Amino acid sequence: MKRIGLILIAVSFLIGAYITVLHEWTINWTLFIPVLILGLIGVGLVQVGQRKAAQHEDTIAENIKILEESLSNIVRDAKDLNARKSEIDVYDLHEFIDDTFINDLNKFVDARESIGHAYSLQDYADIMSHYAAGERYLNRVWSTSVDGYIDEAHTYLGKAEHQFTQALERLTALGNTPNN
Repeated sequence: MKRIGLILIAVSFLIGAYITVLHEWTINWTLFIPVLILGLIGVGLVQVGQRKAAQHEDTIAENIKILEESLSNIVRDAKDLNARKSEIDVYDLHEFIDDTFINDLNKFVDARESIGHAYSLQDYADIMSHYAAGERYLNRVWSTSVDGYIDEAHTYLGKAEHQFTQALERLTALGNTPNN
């Protein structure tokens, strides 16, 4: 379905581009509108195909595993960083964050929609609320590190750790058996 949608989009784009260059100052709308509708049908087919793929049982189970693993790594690294914060120069904290957290943060974000498919939208909102707060606090630490505000950086490290821990506890409380 997704492949057919992509083909429709490509064909409608090419035909639409051809129609628009036939006349320099006008567009033949009686030809262009059906081609535009063909392209929109292609977009719809691609979206339906992506939605079905995202809701596939194997994809959800794999993504839940990725979510648990990446969030566990984030919590572990946040606790480690918070415990060692007095040993690290404030101007080096942002580099440590870049080197340590980015990969797991991206993995979690890429797989996050499976929470809603596996459990519920309320569970998704609960977990993402804590996760987003933790990420926001970690960004705050990064910014204050660049500016050299050590007290604020240390304060927000603790807040980030707490929020990520809350998100992990909420995710693990849901168990390993999705509702699907």
